Amino acid sequence: MSNNKSLLGETWDFLKVRKKWWLLPIVILLVIIGALIILGQSSVLSPFIYALG
Repeated sequence: MSNNKSLLGETWDFLKVRKKWWLLPIVILLVIIGALIILGQSSVLSPFIYALG
């Protein structure tokens, strides 16, 4: 069996073991911003995403 975990699994284990729950909102915010950047590059929604900023 492979012991390779996804980045999300590794981050969750880190938060759970080290009790760094204050990092969770930062991680969620970074994921949302990353998704908006990816969607804003070549999407029909890009004018609406740019209007948010």
